[in-house]
Amino acid sequence: MKLTRRDFLRSSLLAGGYFFLTPNRLEAKVIPRSKWQAGYAQMEKEGKLGQRVKQAYAIFERCQLCPRKCGVNRLKGEKGFCRAPARVVVYSAHPHFGEEEPITGQKGSGTIFISNCNLRCVFCQNWPIAHEGQGKEISDEEFAGLMLEMQRIGCHNINIVTPTHVMPNILSAVQIACRKGLRLPLFYNTSGYERVEILKILDGIVDIYKPDMKFMDGALAEKYSSGARDYPEVAQKAILEMHRQVGVLKSDEDGISLRGLLIRHLVMPNRIAGTEKFVKWVAGNLPRNTYVNIMAQYRVEYKAYEYPEIARGITTQEFLEAIDWAKTNGLINLDSKSMAMYKIYHRSRSG
Repeated sequence: MKLTRRDFLRSSLLAGGYFFLTPNRLEAKVIPRSKWQAGYAQMEKEGKLGQRVKQAYAIFERCQLCPRKCGVNRLKGEKGFCRAPARVVVYSAHPHFGEEEPITGQKGSGTIFISNCNLRCVFCQNWPIAHEGQGKEISDEEFAGLMLEMQRIGCHNINIVTPTHVMPNILSAVQIACRKGLRLPLFYNTSGYERVEILKILDGIVDIYKPDMKFMDGALAEKYSSGARDYPEVAQKAILEMHRQVGVLKSDEDGISLRGLLIRHLVMPNRIAGTEKFVKWVAGNLPRNTYVNIMAQYRVEYKAYEYPEIARGITTQEFLEAIDWAKTNGLINLDSKSMAMYKIYHRSRSG
């Protein structure tokens, strides 16, 4: 049976393939692992990583790590909006199998959940961690030990969840771990509420970025994310900077991500997240093979029940229209799990 270009593309996407566009064709984007090196390892070799650690730690004296720019001296114990101390607070560290397929692989993503948050959404699904700050305060040396343990047990990457407010600790721990043999991709898993100026400190250090793009409307971001009215503009600028640094997602021969950008977007009830506007923005500002995960996992958590318009799960139709918008706008590297779910929902509706 002859395999059409459309069938090839569909099967490759479902298998977790990655592509880049040239003017006339679509090609697989693969980096042989033997030729790959973690960005932070190269920075350390060049003697630049320590400089970035010092630059980052200086920000703690008048903290402006995130767009809220609280200006508190965290080195003296002052706390800003995120309520985080100067030492990192870790909730858990373990192999995680719920990430996107090219991140999870067969052995899991070495995920370290950081407590506290600079956004604190009313529908937060990890609210005991993000809002209440549950976890254990540890030193940068202990943080480095967690990274090395994730590598020892075979995880594919070091996945730092909610990293923004502890970026200096991450850089310090990475340097310590690198000197002890850490070589896995560094994965920055963020809400997207990031300052471009801060992201530039990470240039050449972070291998994989995965920002959320939660809202496209500032008034709704203000309502549901603790007054962050500037979220859409800030997150869009941040994503463009992340893409400038690492480009589209690239994998090794086994389909495991080594470098690049993934974007997550959570479909919300009553089109609160602005999904149609989101996919149009991606299609107009990034390569159309940018890896995008349009998620159906919204559930009513934390204080969401206080807001009637988001006090329910999404409908099948809301998810189907979200994927349809993405396809209509030409996005060609949608998450395989989401696409499989789309097909199941579509068949059930058609039947």
